[in-house]
Amino acid sequence: MCVFNGLEDTRACLESLRSTTEPFRLVVMDNGSTDGTPQFLERFAYPYPLTHARGDSTTGVIAALNRAWRLADTEFLCFLHNDTAMMEPAWLSRLLAALAEPGVGLAGLYGAKRLRGDGRAVGRTIVHSLVPSPTVRAPWEDVVFVDSVCMAISRELMDGLGGFDEGYGFYHGHDRDLSLAVLERGRRCLVVHAPFDHRGGRTRTRGFGADPERERADLTQRQTAVARFALKYRHRLPCDVRGTGERLRDFARKIAGTRR
Repeated sequence: MCVFNGLEDTRACLESLRSTTEPFRLVVMDNGSTDGTPQFLERFAYPYPLTHARGDSTTGVIAALNRAWRLADTEFLCFLHNDTAMMEPAWLSRLLAALAEPGVGLAGLYGAKRLRGDGRAVGRTIVHSLVPSPTVRAPWEDVVFVDSVCMAISRELMDGLGGFDEGYGFYHGHDRDLSLAVLERGRRCLVVHAPFDHRGGRTRTRGFGADPERERADLTQRQTAVARFALKYRHRLPCDVRGTGERLRDFARKIAGTRR
């Protein structure tokens, strides 16, 4: 987990992890928080082990996540946004069960089954475990892209891939890149049914309130990252994991919606 301020979100997230049935260790990279987060981590009062390190606000999130996973010594890694809350104690067990399936390399809670040639996700193919209305069919569904809001992978595979590509800059693009890198290895990506809440706003273009300049900068970074991704993986894009029957059903639903 990488944090920068947002202590209220971080506290809510860590509280939601208390009941997790699968043993785990938490690694937090603090990118220069000034809102009491460092003191909160120093007085850590949760029943799972914590490793935390501090950087500064100029450190990119992608670089911080790379530093974080290399501090972990577990067989599996799970990257999690600090503005999430897990609704069921078995959430991590479900992710690990998905990774144990033959040929699976990456599992998460939000993703898309199709990416366009320009790297953008096709909205109607998005599946997720967001409350109150998860759309992914239990126990999981294949996707081409797992969003970084929550993504799990074996340390062995992450190490073999060299970690996240830091060439994307501060934040955007690393999850698409990792997903396609996993597919390049002949492995599958899954979105798992494990309900969670996402308070959002910390990494979204429209989440900066009355700061239009920051919104524009974030949108530019997002667009630049997607363009870089599309160029890097032009040999695989567009990419779609849906079978013929599912594509036809989705097309029929699209046409029916257009006629209404």
